Amino acid sequence: MENTNNNNKYLRAKERVDELKKFYGHLTSYFIVIAGLGALNYWVNEWRYMWFLWAAFGWGIGVISHAIGTFSLNPFFGKDWEKRKIKEYMEKENDQRKWQ
Repeated sequence: MENTNNNNKYLRAKERVDELKKFYGHLTSYFIVIAGLGALNYWVNEWRYMWFLWAAFGWGIGVISHAIGTFSLNPFFGKDWEKRKIKEYMEKENDQRKWQ
């Protein structure tokens, strides 16, 4: 029993580390690509029209949403909310079975 519990903890920790690696990879590629686009923008028209900001803004929304999911920053549907709902539905189902 203890071995199974340790195994489950290990798998959850591994999944969490994988989520973090993906987020930090996403963030790193964002900064590298946006910096490159900024340099290209400066080289082409010397900031007369900063078009690279459109890409930074659009992709930035994606990075922010990825951070919200990775770090459970969503106050409405975070991990605690999931656990509470699962527990609520399980209790509801147990109550229904008692009356059948």
